[in-house]
Amino acid sequence: MTEKTMRPSTYAIIEPEEASKLIYENVAQVGVEEISLLEGNGRILAEDIYAIGDMPPFDTTAVDGYALLWEDGIETRLIIGERTAGKVSDVTVVAGTAVRIMTGAPLPSGANSVIMVEDTSEDNKKLIVRKLPQASDNIRPTGQDLQAGQLVLKAGITLNAAELGLIATVNRPRFQAVRRPRIAIISTGDEIVEPGEVAAYGQIYDSNRFSLVAAVRNAGAEAVSLGIAPDTREGLKNLVERALAEYDGLVTSGGVSVGKLDLVKDLLEEMGTIHFGRVNLKPGKPLTFVTVEVDGKRKPVFGLPGFPVSSLVSFELFVRPALLKMGGFAELSRPVLQVRTEHVIKHSPERNEFVRAIVTSHYDPETSNYWYSARTTGAQTSSRLLSMLGANALLKLVPGSNEIAEGSIVSAILIEQI
Repeated sequence: MTEKTMRPSTYAIIEPEEASKLIYENVAQVGVEEISLLEGNGRILAEDIYAIGDMPPFDTTAVDGYALLWEDGIETRLIIGERTAGKVSDVTVVAGTAVRIMTGAPLPSGANSVIMVEDTSEDNKKLIVRKLPQASDNIRPTGQDLQAGQLVLKAGITLNAAELGLIATVNRPRFQAVRRPRIAIISTGDEIVEPGEVAAYGQIYDSNRFSLVAAVRNAGAEAVSLGIAPDTREGLKNLVERALAEYDGLVTSGGVSVGKLDLVKDLLEEMGTIHFGRVNLKPGKPLTFVTVEVDGKRKPVFGLPGFPVSSLVSFELFVRPALLKMGGFAELSRPVLQVRTEHVIKHSPERNEFVRAIVTSHYDPETSNYWYSARTTGAQTSSRLLSMLGANALLKLVPGSNEIAEGSIVSAILIEQI
C-alpha cells in the first residue's frame, strides 16, 4: 500500500448542522428540460398543467346498460341501437325506445338516464325494465372530472402514476420537468483496483464507486462513473477538470485526509472555494465541500472519505440532500423518529456519531400507539461495510457520554422503511 505520511490539517472542524447549511446555500436547481410522458416517472414537474377542455368532453355512461327516457317509467321499450366506447352510432332516444350502451360510451341524444343491465331483461328487441333508476342515474356529465382551464397539477410536484395519467388525459404528450443532475463519480488511490482485476499485495477492490453510483441514482440524479484516478497530481487534475466540464457536479472518494499523497483537497483548493474540509462527525470527519466556477456556473464537488462506511454515511447526510435540491425536490430530509435503545452503545464522546442501526416498531395496545426501538448492526468501524447491510436508520449520538445506556431515547434518521 502506498505510504501516506500524515501532516496537520489546516481546516477548522465545523458542526454537521453548519456543514448542511453551507451546502444548501451553495447548490441550486440545475434547470429544466422538455420530456415525454414515458420519461416522466419520478421527475419533478416544472410547469403548471391546465385542462384544455372538459373531461369527460361529453355526457357518458358509467355502467353497461340501456340509455332511455326516465319519464317513460317501467314501460317496455324498443331497443333501437347500440353504442360502445369506441364505436358511436347515430341514434336518438325518443319515447318508448332505448339504446344498448357500454361503459364510457357517449350518451345518445334524447336520453336522460341509464339503467344497469342487471335491472333489465330482453325479449326479441324489447327491453323489459324491472327496476327503474332515478333521473340522471349512472351518467357522468360533461366536465364532471375536469373543466376547461382548471389547474390540474402544480409545478414542483413529483410525477408518479396518477400524475402522469392526468397529464396524458389533458393531451400533453410533452411538458417541462426539472432536469436530472448529472453527477460524475471518481475513486482515488493507487491501492484500489477494479473488481475483476487481480489485486496485488497491498491492494483492495474499489467498492465505493459502485455504492456511490447506486446512491446517486437513488437520489434521483444521473450517475456517471469516471473510474479510478491514480494518486498523481496530473492524473487527478485531468480527471477532475473533465468531470467539471461535462457534468453538473462531482463526487470523489478518498484523498481528503491528511496523508502526504491525499491530493484531492489541495487540488480543489486551487480550482475553487473550499467551504469546509472537516466536520465533527463519526464516521466522515474529513468530508470536504467545494464549489468551482465553470463557464459561469457554480458546480459542487463533494470529497468523501475513503473508508466505505464513512463514504456512504457522508453521502446520506450531506450529498443526498444536495442532489435532491439540484433536482428540484422540495423535501430534502429523511424522517426522524425518537427510538429507545435495546442495548448499551459505545460512543465517541467528543463527536457527533451516526451509528448504523435497525429500528423496529412496536404496538402498545393499552395506549393504541406505536413506539420504536433500535439495535446496532454490530461493529461500527468505518471500514466495515457490513454495518450498512440491513440498516434502516442512522442513530444520531450527540457529544457527551462515552456510552449510551440501554433504554435511552435517541434520534433515528430513517434511511429505509421500517
